[in-house]
Parts: sequence; C-alpha cells; structure tokens
Amino acid sequence: MSPQLRHISFTLNGNSVTAEVAPHHTLVEMLQEQFHLYGARESCGQGLCGCCTVIVNGRSVSGCLYLAAFADQANIVTVEGLAKGEQLDPVQEAFVSCSGFQCGFCTSGFILMVNQLLEKNANPTEDEIRHYLSGNLCRCATYPDIISAVHAAATTLRKE
Repeated sequence: MSPQLRHISFTLNGNSVTAEVAPHHTLVEMLQEQFHLYGARESCGQGLCGCCTVIVNGRSVSGCLYLAAFADQANIVTVEGLAKGEQLDPVQEAFVSCSGFQCGFCTSGFILMVNQLLEKNANPTEDEIRHYLSGNLCRCATYPDIISAVHAAATTLRKE
C-alpha cells in the first residue's frame, strides 16, 4: 500500500468491503473505479444537481463532494443496492412504469431521494415532493413524470 493511500472498510449495499483511496478521491470516483458502480454520476461537480447522490449512514450526500476516506466504517447504499436480485425496488419500478426519466443521467439520484422521502412521509403532497426533490435537477425536464412516479411508488408502498 502506498503511503499516500488510505485503507478503508465499510458496508456497501449490504456487503462488507474494503478499498484503498487517495486523500483527494471522492466517493463517486471510488464507487466507479473500484466497485464498478456507475449509478451515482458526477455532473456539476459542486453538489448542486443531485446526480451523484449516495446514501451514507442513512443520509443523502453529494458523492462528488464527499471524500472517499470519510466512508471508513460507514454504511453506504447506492441505487444499485435497492433491487432485491432481479426484483426492482418499488420506487425503481414506479420510475420505469411512469416513464420518470428520459436520458437517465439524473435518475439514480432522484430514486434514492424518493426512497428517503417515502420513508419519512408515506403520502406526500405534490408540493412536499417538489420541495424534497428541489436539490435534484433533470435536464430533460421529466418533472411531471417524476411526480407521477413518486405518487405511484407511495401507493405501492402503502399497500405493502
């Protein structure tokens, strides 16, 4: 191990893993380069668009700003960790069935944020959805379909 690299251990999508990271590597860089997880994507590089959203210890973080070294001993969930085998998570399924995406670049961040929203509020209003997702940007402007997907996912989750 190079003296500049730091050895970290953490839980990634339910699995115990280790990584070697440089002090300047971001969480997105580590997830992509070492674990081949590409759901979180760097877009703005300033934590303003939500494309790089990752859940760390139950809280959403901007993976483009969050240093990988801070992931030591953390519990990390990415969009890839939501599905149960081949069965999509209800929010993922709702985004598919409601066409809540076009290019898909921002979709993983929206899905993670919607999961968090629905954990806190099982029946959000449209205003509550818009407020909660205000930190996520979609350049394709699929916002009406995203709102529909949130309502569909909320309905499914309330039935479960």
